[in-house]
Amino acid sequence: MSDVVEKTLTALPSLLSLDSQPGSAKLSSTSKLGALIRGITELTSKHEEEKLIQRELASLKDQVSSPNTSMRQMKEAMVRAIYCEMLGYEASFSYIHAIKLAQQGSILDKRVGYLAVTLFLNENHELLLLLVNTVLKDLQSTNLIEVCMALTVVSQMFPKDMIPAILPLVEEKLNHPKEIIRRKAVLALYKFYLIAPNQVQHIHNRFRKALCDKDPGVMFASLHIYLQMIKDYPEGYKDLTASFVTILKQVVSGKLPMDFNYHTVPAPWLQIQLLRILSILGKNDQNTSEIMYDVLDESLKRAEINHNITYAILYECVKCIYTIYPKTDLLEKAATCIGNFVLSSKINLKYLGLKALTYVVQQDPKLALQHQMTIIECLDHPDVIIKRETLELLFRITNAQNITVIVEKMLEFLHQSKDDHTTIDLVGKVAEIAEKYAPENKWFIETMNTVFSLGGDMIQPDIPNSFLKLLSEGFESEEENKKLRLFAVDSYIVLLEGETRNLPQRFLQVISWVLGEYSHLRTDLDPARVMTLLTKLLEMRQTSSETKTWVLMAMTKLCSGEASVSIARSVCEDLSSSMDTVLRQRAHELLLLSQDPALRGQLLPVRSDPEPLEVDSSLSFLDAFVSEALAAGAAPYKPPHQRQEELAQEKALSLEPYQLSLPINMSSSCVTGRQSPTLMSVSSGLSGDSTELSHKGGSTTLKLEGVTRVWGREGYLSKKEPVEEVAQAEIPSPLSSSNQQTGASGTSSNTHSPIATPEPEQQKQQLASSLFVGLGSQSSVFLMGKSDPTPQRFRKKVTTPNSSATERLSASTDPTPTAEDNLLSSNRPESNLVPEVSKETPAPTQGEANGSCNDNLIDSTPSPLQSNGLETVPDTVENDDERPSLCLPAKLVGLPCSEITLLCSTQTVDLSACHVEKDDNVVLVIFISNSSDSGLENTLLQVGAEQLEVSLSSESPLKDVARHSVAVCQYLLTVIQPVVHFEVIGMLSYQSSHKSHEVEFTYKLPLTNFIRPFTVSTEQYGAMWLAFSNDTKQNLNLVTDGQDSLGDTLNVLKGKLNLHIVEIIGMEGILACRLAQDQPCLLHCHIHAGTLAVWLRSPVPDLPDSLLYHCQRALEGT
Repeated sequence: MSDVVEKTLTALPSLLSLDSQPGSAKLSSTSKLGALIRGITELTSKHEEEKLIQRELASLKDQVSSPNTSMRQMKEAMVRAIYCEMLGYEASFSYIHAIKLAQQGSILDKRVGYLAVTLFLNENHELLLLLVNTVLKDLQSTNLIEVCMALTVVSQMFPKDMIPAILPLVEEKLNHPKEIIRRKAVLALYKFYLIAPNQVQHIHNRFRKALCDKDPGVMFASLHIYLQMIKDYPEGYKDLTASFVTILKQVVSGKLPMDFNYHTVPAPWLQIQLLRILSILGKNDQNTSEIMYDVLDESLKRAEINHNITYAILYECVKCIYTIYPKTDLLEKAATCIGNFVLSSKINLKYLGLKALTYVVQQDPKLALQHQMTIIECLDHPDVIIKRETLELLFRITNAQNITVIVEKMLEFLHQSKDDHTTIDLVGKVAEIAEKYAPENKWFIETMNTVFSLGGDMIQPDIPNSFLKLLSEGFESEEENKKLRLFAVDSYIVLLEGETRNLPQRFLQVISWVLGEYSHLRTDLDPARVMTLLTKLLEMRQTSSETKTWVLMAMTKLCSGEASVSIARSVCEDLSSSMDTVLRQRAHELLLLSQDPALRGQLLPVRSDPEPLEVDSSLSFLDAFVSEALAAGAAPYKPPHQRQEELAQEKALSLEPYQLSLPINMSSSCVTGRQSPTLMSVSSGLSGDSTELSHKGGSTTLKLEGVTRVWGREGYLSKKEPVEEVAQAEIPSPLSSSNQQTGASGTSSNTHSPIATPEPEQQKQQLASSLFVGLGSQSSVFLMGKSDPTPQRFRKKVTTPNSSATERLSASTDPTPTAEDNLLSSNRPESNLVPEVSKETPAPTQGEANGSCNDNLIDSTPSPLQSNGLETVPDTVENDDERPSLCLPAKLVGLPCSEITLLCSTQTVDLSACHVEKDDNVVLVIFISNSSDSGLENTLLQVGAEQLEVSLSSESPLKDVARHSVAVCQYLLTVIQPVVHFEVIGMLSYQSSHKSHEVEFTYKLPLTNFIRPFTVSTEQYGAMWLAFSNDTKQNLNLVTDGQDSLGDTLNVLKGKLNLHIVEIIGMEGILACRLAQDQPCLLHCHIHAGTLAVWLRSPVPDLPDSLLYHCQRALEGT
């Protein structure tokens, strides 16, 4: 250890340039940094270290404050301050001096100054504003080192508000003759895209040029941007698939310089990045996937070196093969590769194999059957990470037949686990699968009791909340409701009669609520007995104030009879002098209600199945009060995050290169404060109340990234061709060598003759048969995220869509894009790639224009997400080959409407859709055309969207769709969160010819469909401009260069985006628009230096950025 310290101390002077003499080999005896490091290494306690560091910081503060300190001394002081900060001690007095060192010093001084700034400050630090001019100056420098340092600082810590000031200079560096400058510029733009994608969307052509750069380092850096952009919007980059494949071929073939090799493996990290990109582009796309089959096969063959980096490449290859459209040969080779990993004796490779198996088991469950004995052995592996990943694999293959065994294994691991993160993650998974696949009431309650006991107070609040909600809402069977609640009451009475000191607080809260709500169902249970047991909880010292509040609320519901009233009075006397005001209030309520049974019966009626309460979450009953307050001059309400942004903007400097004038007829002298936007009320959206169980400790919702449609919402879909049955007690074959030729035999197993089996082996085989039951080819498999074929044990009641909460699909296959993710479009300007990179574009598949569809054969009808109304439009079609005609409902005829688009088509059903623009919303019209000779029964249409509120426009009852007829369903779409493009996800389930089917589809709408002109006067515009704080700025191209270029440009925006031109004076113009539900957005435009400077403001946070994107596209397409 002393040798390592000595080498470190020897290397520090040369690295930090602290010695004035070149080539000095030892740390100078007068170096204060060396003395500090030696002093710390000689200490024996933390207290001594603190005293030494405090003395050092005091000395540093005096030194940097002295006017006689030289630059060399200041540089050494900064290095010592960095060392103190790295040890966890604050040296904030040195921050401003680090900025000065970066501004005023020489090249070596600036290097230390920039290093100190990047380590000291974060993106939101107020001192960072002082560094803007220095970075601008260094970006324009002719010194290569200064430019590199400035780009490094920009890519690490520059905040969103400062991007417009330096973006043009960084963009220029993409054409720099030095490759290191170009590479750092690409990385800086990658950082800009992550924090502000709308500000770099106009330079996507430059990204394509960087992808084709002659330097491999620049090309590699551009892949970071493309990976993120393809994740956000893969359809816009399908044309680059051939280019990525060509690059990967060149890398695998070893055409890059030797400097990129790592342990003789050519550019491994570049290969991993390209494989991740290809997996996203080829997902569910046969034409695109066919382009990459050859290079994936070549990558599997080339990665034969026994090294960790080649294993990483193989892992990414396997994930890519199982994600894209399937090919049999590649699937067999990938399965063999996974088998080699799982059967390896090395722990790292075994973990990698389990990780890959967990990923691919969603598409190929029989692959787990081939390695079932190895998985059983991993459950008893001494390595905790291996056991945890094995439980994750079992979680993915859980179904109604193996639920009890898998939960038992998870609970055994929880009893032994001491890691908080693992505990939180596992208890959430146990709660989820227990609610979904519980075989009986007793097992479910006992399992949840164990979950609450083991999870403790670290358990996520969603788990007890979902459990109580499940008990409260009830199920389809009233008898099952009563049985479940009675068993819960009996179970909790037994627990309270025993030792309660070790029960977690959240569990005590659940017990109190259940006893207060449902103990009356047990007729032979005296309420006074329950209150006595609850009083024990109030007397325990470890009971928190929050838990005591829950107990008092439960006692309030139970205080009937003289004995109960006596107990309530005693409790109220004890808590009347409590320091907690909430406890005193609850005790006072308990005392009053216990003395007035009539009032208590009116406020807290006893019902076996209480009626659901309708909650007006928008607080519409306060609209009149709000209107009066706004009319009196009150400021409109702003959410906390918006107020924080305003405070941050007030402190920040304006980085706008050219001063934008205020809107017309407004002067800065009259701006005295924010004014009310003339009684303009922005309605708040309703928050949906999700009924699904979720936990934040880990990933609970599967991403069904299947390569083939063998998986549906109802589980595994049996293939038509016969498949050989895999033996359940199969012994995996030994690990094959890395250079062994893989083939069709990779997924098959050898049949062993029956021999005498030792007792431990028999136990493992019995455990395997219990864990992997339901995974055979002759039985249906239903993994997590899909419905079970048997009716769900706890099937919740179907609620009618009378609330405005957004209904979401519970098994969406892709993560829903956020507002930031959607700032991309398929309208990408083309760029010229270098001749070496192919520009082949895959042919578009049917249905890619606006929607996609999957048709699945299932075994039962899924539980509905929401009731839907279908209008059946009979059509007299005599010929079976003819399709029923489609036409809009009479109420929608004459309104602006899109073309009717075919979403998907099966042998039985055609799904088509269009949207109609109304003044206050958009109507999505879905046509269900039954072209078969038999009717569709039990038809159910489910529609949801992440950023839209979806509600039915009619209350028509659900009807079956007759043969050769069309059912029309209308949904009202209202914006909750503005994004560039909205994606509506839907699923149609029906029964035809005694078989159940599912059809999934998507429908995309741009934000412009929801934009309406907003007619206001100039004075009203000015008042609202001051009231809105969410804004964005951008320079756009003019459509013409004539005298009236401003008018021509604004007319284009008016025509394409449905904007209202308020007024045009000289070189300035103001426009206004609104969303369909009266959420305004204001635009201020003026011409400067041949461009249109646009400034957008709105009370809606994401609306300016999203609308700015469409403004740019509207002008580019002219």
